[in-house]
Amino acid sequence: MGSTDQATAQTHVSAQLFADACTVIPGGVNSPVRAFTAVGGTPRFITEAHGCRLTDADGNHYVDLVCSWGPMILGHAHPAVVDAVAAAAANGLSFGAPTPAETDLAAEIITRVAPVERIRLVNSGTEATMSAVRLARGYTGRAKIIKFSGCYHGHVDALLADAGSGVATLGLPSSPGSPAPRRPTPSCCPTTTSTPSGRVLRGTASRSPR
Repeated sequence: MGSTDQATAQTHVSAQLFADACTVIPGGVNSPVRAFTAVGGTPRFITEAHGCRLTDADGNHYVDLVCSWGPMILGHAHPAVVDAVAAAAANGLSFGAPTPAETDLAAEIITRVAPVERIRLVNSGTEATMSAVRLARGYTGRAKIIKFSGCYHGHVDALLADAGSGVATLGLPSSPGSPAPRRPTPSCCPTTTSTPSGRVLRGTASRSPR
């Protein structure tokens, strides 16, 4: 049995779950990076995780090097985190109004990250990036932004121009609805300039008041 056939045999439950998901979710996933398109195969459907290990619907175990794309710095299902979440959930999940816990969290982050003086809490990295761009434009009066080629900076058109997930996608956008690489469309991102990561920008264009 070849490696591809073996992998398919070991993930047949995930494959069926993916087929089921495709009937009610466009593309079968709720984030393009979960689709496994760039690396082949079908997505692994995870049923549980503890510490640094994930378990999929077929019972396969994986060492988690992704950490839910960043936030799982304490690992999965850490007892202290589970207890804190359960205690908070017992008092209600969402109120549409300020809570004391928001202030406590903001103060804790400021204490641990010295350069930060104040903080705005948002629900996703996309919202954080959009807020940062809006703040920078409001403060400087400039409209143009610079992003790194082939990097994902949030799920918004002006930042998806020349996007991707690094080497995995060779910097190419994965959706026809995303701006073409190095050719931002005037309708959605005329103020976006893409540059290779790490390159020092030179010339008057990068220092213009735009």
